[in-house]
Amino acid sequence: MKIMKVVKSNDCSKNKKILSNKIYNLCKVLWPFARSITGNGVRETLNIIKQEIPELTIHEVPTGTQCFDWKVPREWNIRDAYVIAPDGTKIIDFKINNLHVVNYSIPINQTMSLSELQLHFHSLPDQPDAIPYVTSYFQERWGFCLSENQRKTLIEGDYQVFIDSDLSDGSLTYGELIIPGKSEKEIFLSTYTCHPSMANNELSGPAVTTYLAKWIQSQSREYTYRIIFVPETIGSICYLSKNIHEMKDKIIAGYNITCVGDDNSYSYLPSRNGNTISDKVALHILKNVNPEFVHYSYLDRGSDEQQYCSPGVDLPIATVMRTKYGEYEEYHTSLDDLNYISPEGLFGAYDVLTQCIQCIELNKVYKATILCEPQMGRRGLRPTLGGSALEPDVQLMSDILAYADGKSDLLGLADQFNLSMLDMIESVNILVRENLLNEIK
Repeated sequence: MKIMKVVKSNDCSKNKKILSNKIYNLCKVLWPFARSITGNGVRETLNIIKQEIPELTIHEVPTGTQCFDWKVPREWNIRDAYVIAPDGTKIIDFKINNLHVVNYSIPINQTMSLSELQLHFHSLPDQPDAIPYVTSYFQERWGFCLSENQRKTLIEGDYQVFIDSDLSDGSLTYGELIIPGKSEKEIFLSTYTCHPSMANNELSGPAVTTYLAKWIQSQSREYTYRIIFVPETIGSICYLSKNIHEMKDKIIAGYNITCVGDDNSYSYLPSRNGNTISDKVALHILKNVNPEFVHYSYLDRGSDEQQYCSPGVDLPIATVMRTKYGEYEEYHTSLDDLNYISPEGLFGAYDVLTQCIQCIELNKVYKATILCEPQMGRRGLRPTLGGSALEPDVQLMSDILAYADGKSDLLGLADQFNLSMLDMIESVNILVRENLLNEIK
């Protein structure tokens, strides 16, 4: 039986650094695009990702398409926006920072007083240097975002206000990648591509997922992989409405991938069930990689896991993050920039998720083939000279055989032995090769 080769993050420090930088550089490339839940910013983003994974299929879902209780909204595109002060100075410029405009703002070209304009301004008194991220997807309005410090400097007078945007019938755009395996059963990965220039939330998710997809393509696979790049909420709802029956039939595990770029501790948010293989594997890996990880409740949900785990959908989807969305002060502001994430932080999340995927792929149930204890010495698996303590690798093989009852999976054994499951695979391979273990189908 061929077993997937276990890849460790420390196998090659040079390759680790190269890959870390590649993931970070993809974030830098994607940074300027003015993304929203629809529009050309999303298409440009997906086209860049498609350069990395040419097999990615890009889909368009027309405006007005019914998706359960929702409808695909009109498509929004923006070309320019600014505010000019009474002295002729351009004080807000969308082309310098695309967070300056309330996402989905309708067009305007008007001169107005400061008091009128203040009704359309958004700032954060508690974070005076930050530009907030504000959206208005389902109610027509316009607005600008600026720092509180800048807002305080504005003088009375007439301001020129300009937003060159349009809302029109178009489509919602998403990317989908199916990577076939030996089995039609699927592992599902989902990330979102709707946020404008913010790094952890959410360039980190698409960047890490892109390189996860490339790695999966390079591996021998038991399972098929369904990987999607969608706008948050409406995108996952739209995708589910088109594919729910097939997904419920095929998906056995999966992860929502978001906020995976910073250098802080890891975070885990469970599925609604809380006891799926996705949950068990995530807890197992995080316990071994970062025992101080933060364990959230499903009551703390706020991303697409709530669509995938909703009653009637009930997919086995958990969320693995670095710092959880909403739990860092830079969240949904201009301070969540490329300095907030790092190549090392991105790679760490990538490494954790590859370990999760390997665990799901390799987690089998085995049964010892020999009644009573096998003679391991004549197979070269145990010293023939007795009297001293067994070497750890010999002891591990002995422990695996002792508990291989055809009922417990490798993940359960690893937890019982207080080991990473991936550290057991070499021993399992040896025992399978020596016909001392049989996989229970």
